Amino acid sequence: MSNVTLSLDDLPNSLRLPPHLSAHKYFFVCTLTVAAWDTLVLSPRSWKLLKSEGWPVLKAIFFFLRIFMPVEFVIVGVAFFDSAWSRSVSLPCRNNYVSHAHYLSLQACQGFFLFEPICTAVLLAACSAVHTIRIHGIYDKNRSVLYGISAFLVLQVVVTAICCAFYRSVPLLEGQGCVAGPKHNWVGVYWLSITLFYTASLALAVNRSIQSLSTKTLSPWKLMLRDGLNLYGAIWFVNMVNMLFWFIIKPDSDGDSIKTIVTSMAAVLTTTMTLRIILSVRGTLYYGGSFAGVWSTSTGTHSATRGIGSARGPANAPSVLQINSHTHSAHTYTLDGIGQKVEHGWDGAEGKPDILPIPEHDHKGSTMSEPDYDTGYTKAPGLQGVKITVDREIVDFDPSRTK
Repeated sequence: MSNVTLSLDDLPNSLRLPPHLSAHKYFFVCTLTVAAWDTLVLSPRSWKLLKSEGWPVLKAIFFFLRIFMPVEFVIVGVAFFDSAWSRSVSLPCRNNYVSHAHYLSLQACQGFFLFEPICTAVLLAACSAVHTIRIHGIYDKNRSVLYGISAFLVLQVVVTAICCAFYRSVPLLEGQGCVAGPKHNWVGVYWLSITLFYTASLALAVNRSIQSLSTKTLSPWKLMLRDGLNLYGAIWFVNMVNMLFWFIIKPDSDGDSIKTIVTSMAAVLTTTMTLRIILSVRGTLYYGGSFAGVWSTSTGTHSATRGIGSARGPANAPSVLQINSHTHSAHTYTLDGIGQKVEHGWDGAEGKPDILPIPEHDHKGSTMSEPDYDTGYTKAPGLQGVKITVDREIVDFDPSRTK
């Protein structure tokens, strides 16, 4: 039996990859896995949203992102991994020193490499539009907030559109695929503009949540889950990491694609987190929904309150029930929000009412008298009775404050 020894040079180019390109291909497999997993996991909720009434803007963008994102990266993946992807193109060979297959690959890649940066710009512009509408909604349709976040959106769209003209195909060997890369280092402002937008989006979302703490105290963990701050934070984090790759990491050669290794994952994660922001909207999807720290009644919308005290609201607000005892040791309880109307989400599910239980007291050692069979209640010694009063508080209400 003869021994056959193969050197690294005997391997095809599709297997003889430099370290950075190999890492890029492995990372792109992770990107495709995340895209496929997200498509499957969100299918039940997507179907539920599809059956809901109406087509608000957020719903339309949701299904655009659901279809556009996986289609884009499947096409990009075919161009990246298939070594024979472009051999069906019929073009004459113009250079005797370049193989015919390699020449075909270069020609096809020259006509394709702009596909990813252009489609990604469209994808992320749609995601940013979702953030703009949602931020506008949680700030109670505040026009100043809308104008501010819209300025970042316009900046992102303009910058990404300009930067697409300064991409090129990374000069890889035959069979190593087609990858888009920047002509100059400053093309990284493509992702800088995107990161600036999601920084502003995260800051506004966190600020709105902090404002709600003045009326309802929550732990940081509960606050994060209630307002979806983890979704905004994940989007900001992945885009920040991608931007650092663009401006800090230095490629080994002109054919090194290390700068774009995180771009696909950043786009996919931004899309998946944005889809979850839409699905987590409380109330109707029209006009961006409502803020999770606000409850609705038949007479208006109020911030949730906690503790003993009346909820201030407009005239004819629901009554406040106070239970007072005549003894000095008894407690006073206030039940806010009587007649509260539970707000329904876009999927018809009722929101969890914000009801605080009356604290339980230790009655060990206390003696109770025999029950009063006339009233059906048991009287404690020395307790003359319980007085129930209905206190309706009416305050001045300025409708312009809610706009």
